[in-house]
Amino acid sequence: MDVTKAVNDIKAGKIEYRLDKANIIHCPVGKASFTEEQLTENFNTLMDAIVKAKPASAKGTYMKSVTVTSTMGPGIKVNTLKIG
Repeated sequence: MDVTKAVNDIKAGKIEYRLDKANIIHCPVGKASFTEEQLTENFNTLMDAIVKAKPASAKGTYMKSVTVTSTMGPGIKVNTLKIG
């Protein structure tokens, strides 16, 4: 593993995501100090990556729901019909 490359990737904003046991993705999209535009861009980039990662063999509804929340705040549902 190239530690220098991994550190540079993280500093550049690269994140990895994976499903938990309940097929839920938990992934940060920003910090409280980010602007609305930065958060929107990060969210859209994450959603695009998830949609592109859909296996060709996947049947039915790929994303059943999307909820955005701060670490300790209430969740806000996102309309999945407008994604991907």
